[in-house]
Amino acid sequence: MQLKSLLLGLATTFGAAPAFAQQTIETIGEPVQRGTGFQPAATELARDLQWLDGMILIIITAIVLLVTGLLAYCIVRYNSKSNPTPRSFTHNTPVEIAWTVGPILILVFIGAFSLPVLFKQQEIPEADVTIKVTGYQWYWGYDYVGEDLSFDGNMIGSPFTGGDNRMSPEVEDQLIEAGYKKEDFLLATDTAVVVPVGETVVMQVTGADVIHSWTIPAFGVKQDAVPGRLAELWFTPEKEGVYFGQCSELCGLAHAYMPITVKVVSKEAYDAWLTASRDDGGYVDVRTVLTN
Repeated sequence: MQLKSLLLGLATTFGAAPAFAQQTIETIGEPVQRGTGFQPAATELARDLQWLDGMILIIITAIVLLVTGLLAYCIVRYNSKSNPTPRSFTHNTPVEIAWTVGPILILVFIGAFSLPVLFKQQEIPEADVTIKVTGYQWYWGYDYVGEDLSFDGNMIGSPFTGGDNRMSPEVEDQLIEAGYKKEDFLLATDTAVVVPVGETVVMQVTGADVIHSWTIPAFGVKQDAVPGRLAELWFTPEKEGVYFGQCSELCGLAHAYMPITVKVVSKEAYDAWLTASRDDGGYVDVRTVLTN
């Protein structure tokens, strides 16, 4: 009898493991301690921006090396010891043409690649999912347009008392319970924007009090939330996972404590989450509806 109970318990434990694993969403877009460079690109927009940044870095590096080389040459060749009797002249037409035309050509070359990237960001495509996001002091409000679903996103652990931003044991428990790591403190929110992978998401961005800025680095998007104005950004996430962002416009005392969390899930999980949230009358943790 005891052996039977033991086997039944083991079967139950291992049988529940896949279901538990389904509730875990990989964190992809997050800052790294002492990291440099970009977060992994999760959209076409982010890849374009990162490629453009790399190309411009090469051009700027070449310019710096050229100018540094010319300065070093002039210091060595035309110092008072090497050139005790300097020549006297006021113009050098070929040099003046070169330093005028050269920068123009460089700027035209950069513009030929950067303007299409800018236009791609600003030309809003037809949306599969439209979400209105409103910045408040100091949290974000989300309204799924046409879906009768609205909720607020506050940082887990806020508000602070006395300006203390240290993580207490209670806050650590809240993070773990919500499916985050303790290292996600100051990044994770109590609710998250949930979107389907591979579909076009349009965010309508505005502010309720002062100027905020909605930003997800891994998506390559950033848009100021200006009171009285409705701006738009778009992205098409390519990989399921958790992505973190932050208000990127100084907006007051707790500006540093209004992060953004976006969870990208499969279309099936998104539809199930949306139905469950509407039936429940508010936000439902997407982990409860994740499927294989």
